[in-house]
Amino acid sequence: MRRRMRGTAVAAIALTSLMVVSACAKDSGGGTTPAASGKGCEFSAPPTAPATSSTSTANDKKVDGSALKIGLAYDIGGRGDASFNDLAAAGFDKAIADMGVKKENTRELSAAPNEDESAKQTRLRQLASEGFNPIVGVGFAYTESLKVVAPEFPNVKFGLVDSAVDGVANVTPLVFAEQEGAFLAGVVAAYQSRKCHVGFVGGVDIPLIQKFEAGYFQGAKTAAPKVSIDKKYITPAGDFTGFQDPPKGQEAAKGLIDKGADVVYPAAGASGIGVFAAVKEAGVLAIGCDADQYNQPAVAANRDVIVASSLKRVDVAVYDFFHAAAANDLASLPKVFDLKSDGVGYATSGGKIDAKLQGILEGYRAQIIEGRIKVADAV
Repeated sequence: MRRRMRGTAVAAIALTSLMVVSACAKDSGGGTTPAASGKGCEFSAPPTAPATSSTSTANDKKVDGSALKIGLAYDIGGRGDASFNDLAAAGFDKAIADMGVKKENTRELSAAPNEDESAKQTRLRQLASEGFNPIVGVGFAYTESLKVVAPEFPNVKFGLVDSAVDGVANVTPLVFAEQEGAFLAGVVAAYQSRKCHVGFVGGVDIPLIQKFEAGYFQGAKTAAPKVSIDKKYITPAGDFTGFQDPPKGQEAAKGLIDKGADVVYPAAGASGIGVFAAVKEAGVLAIGCDADQYNQPAVAANRDVIVASSLKRVDVAVYDFFHAAAANDLASLPKVFDLKSDGVGYATSGGKIDAKLQGILEGYRAQIIEGRIKVADAV
């Protein structure tokens, strides 16, 4: 298994949590075609892998957090979603272990689907008023709440995953270039497809998930300009149950498969579990999202269909925030967790990626980092 990580802090997170990518290949006019039955795609001339790969290195300086009380407010799904929240939990756990935080000085609070805004404010106030500092809000859903709560506790350091609060100095944005990792997922999907037809399942039709869609579409089309792509969102904007409804994820994936898609990529939180079930039933393939879903216990029954995972390293961002806050060095955090900072990327688990496709992926990765490929964040 191959995985790109940021320094030893990130490598340790990988051992305790999460990671995937795969393909079978044979040469076909400068590209790679699935060896199994089916015509597959015609590919653009692929980039070559760089001679060496550069990665950023996290600050490995040890920080004593034994006197800290640290808090985590989850998005809907909480621990066990095999995706976004589980990554946040991994970063939280790693920070506790590395900084020597006492278990009794930690607190995790979960959200409910479509809960009232006041519930989020109450959750954040509870953590802050009980002396937890620093605190991370997992997900953009906490944006409006932090506009209200953070100024009430000016000495508390808040981290906010996937959003920013303008004009509030004690809220640090932890944002990602999700589209860059999704681009690489699109490349893998095109190379894996026997029919040159791939699909995308979004949890909720909002700009954040549209970033995944945009990158995935661009990656697939860059690798194979004639590839067919279908998409389906589980719920519209405003209905966040789309991130926590595996049966609807299964239904959405089945619809795409019925249209001819033979590789499906969900950016749908826990609903992705249902996508993988549909893919397994149909005998086609899937690409995981956020975590290395091949190694996630919640999808163990269907992991053999997961041939790739794009990585959104929420674990890295959460860990780095707690570490930097404890060291009083928040300015050291990247403005955006992207490919260049190894804040997004891809993983290989299951031993299915051959060296040729690995080189193609590294070539595209290098071109994005160098700015030769600009990945759109909207369709």
